[in-house]
Formats: sequence, structure tokens, C-alpha cells
Amino acid sequence: MKKIAVEEHYLSAILLDHLKTRKEWPKIEIMEDAGKKVEKLFWTPDHYYVHHDDSPMVRKMVEVGQNRIEDMDRNGITMQMLSLSIPGVELLDPDQGSIIARGVNNELYDLTQQYPGRFSGFAAIAPQDPDSAVIELERAVLELGFKGAMINSHIRGEYLDNPKFWSLLEKAESLGVPIYLHPKQPSPKMIQPFLDYPPLANAMWGFAAETGLHAMRLICSGVFDRFPKLKVILGHLGEALPFWMWRIDNHWKKEGKHHLPAQKEPSHYLQNNFYVATSGMFWPAALEFVKSVMGVDKILFAVDYPFEDNSEAIRFMETASLTAEEKEKIYSLNATRLLNL
Repeated sequence: MKKIAVEEHYLSAILLDHLKTRKEWPKIEIMEDAGKKVEKLFWTPDHYYVHHDDSPMVRKMVEVGQNRIEDMDRNGITMQMLSLSIPGVELLDPDQGSIIARGVNNELYDLTQQYPGRFSGFAAIAPQDPDSAVIELERAVLELGFKGAMINSHIRGEYLDNPKFWSLLEKAESLGVPIYLHPKQPSPKMIQPFLDYPPLANAMWGFAAETGLHAMRLICSGVFDRFPKLKVILGHLGEALPFWMWRIDNHWKKEGKHHLPAQKEPSHYLQNNFYVATSGMFWPAALEFVKSVMGVDKILFAVDYPFEDNSEAIRFMETASLTAEEKEKIYSLNATRLLNL
């Protein structure tokens, strides 16, 4: 049974080199840590990780080659859909972001060509420069063969429901490729209450809160009425939105439909325009619930490598209450259809 993992990350040498030249975040700084000089990659002033060649995580992030493939093979993973890890290019100045995105995509294309059939990609794009982002998405899909784009949620504090970004969504719809909406820390206007307990700002809670908000802004804005064939992927089994679907619909009926541009219940868009991936949410009970409200055809297999472990992701899938037909859909058939693999 083929296994296609759709949310698998790497760090680009091009982006890392650029971050070393920056004075403002995101940036890489050389600092003292426990008496040693280390490189720290700052996503924001409050969030960083130590970046050095001896770090197992960093080695896995920058390596797209034999070691990664051996890990895939040990766990029976056929293909990884690669995407640029956070901080991505969305926080850079518009001109810088567009230039770095183009370089990253060329680099990723070269990596995928070295190992045919094992890697494909989601394009990096810089929506803060909407016109260039439209051009780069089209180039990445039609010339480089990428299967969509990954956007690391908020764009310098803005969201894709802003009409200035709709030309990008229109282009994704016309090309027939999805936008993968990936988390990062909450936007500057949102983050402060999280920072009293810093882990809350990250994957523990803030990532889902921020990305779930972004998805709900898209739903409420009416963007899917304008672009009804647009597809969006959410990781982590939907960033909690499937679990809130009934309550969201209930309050849309009471007040939302009178005040929001969206013409239909939010559940309509969740079930028709969104796919969810299993990345980093290896809980059979959650999978069973999401399957019941989204349908098995809208679930994609993902690991969230290297932040999560390939073997744990496979063990989760193999112990979940799925028929062989359902398992094959989640492992590969749904991704094959959505991404035209």
C-alpha cells in the first residue's frame, strides 16, 4: 500500500543564508548559550530554536537525501510532499520574500529531481507581494511541477481573506491546486496573552488557535462563494475546527448569516473546500471523529517530519479503526486525486 506523506518539512540553504544577513527577525544570531557559541534562528523576538550542525533536528531539517529516504523506507513511506519550514518567507519584506521564494523553489525542484518518485513539493510563495506570488505560483506549478503552495498562516499580521490576496486564491483555483495553510505563532496583535506561558504560543495551543482563526476568516469572508473550487489543506486533523463544527454552525444560524458575507453554513465550506491531514495528531479517537464529520475522502496522511516521528505516524495509522479501503484512501488515494500525482 503506497504511503504519501503530505506535510513534511525542510530548511532551505538559501533561506538560512539570507537569515544570517538580517538585523530584524526572522534572523539567525550567534549567541552564548551554556558557555558555548550557538546559532539561534529567531522566528519572532519570543520564539527561536538553536540552529547548529550537531542538532539532530537541524540535520533532519536540512538533509533531503539518503538519510531521509532510509527513514522513509524503514517505515514504508513512498513519497514526501516537501515544503519550506517556518519561518518561511511570509515575514520577509515583499521584494525579499519574492526573490527568496523563487530561489527556494528552484532549489527544491533540483532536490526532487535527484530522487524521482520519492519527493514532490509545495511551492514557497510570498503573498505580501501578491502580483509576484501569483506569477511564482503559476511558474512553480506549470514549469516545476509542484502540486500547490504552502503558506505559513498570517502574512506579516494579515490574512488571506483580505481581498488584496484574492488574485492568488483565484490563481490556485484556476490551476486546480490547493493551498496548504500551515501554522506558526499567532500574529503580533494576537500573541501577547500566550506569552505569559510561552509554550502556549507554539504547537501546544497557539499554532492551532492562529491557523484555525485564519481558516474561519476565509470561511466568513465569502471567498469560497467567489472561488467555489478552491481547496485548502489544514494539518493536525483540521486545527480543531471539525470538533467545533456544530457550534460554529449553530451560532452562524443565530447571528452569523445576518452579518457575514458567507452565503452558506460554515460546515458546508469545511466539508467541501477543506482537506485535513493527520500530521502531528496521532490519536485514533480524534481520527474517528474527524472521519465521521468530514468523510474519509477528505483526510490525508502526513507525519509533520522531522518535528514528529515517521514510525509513530505509521503505528497510529496501523492501530486506528479503519477498513483496508479507508486506510488506502488516507495513505495515498486521496492525495493522488487532490494533488494529481
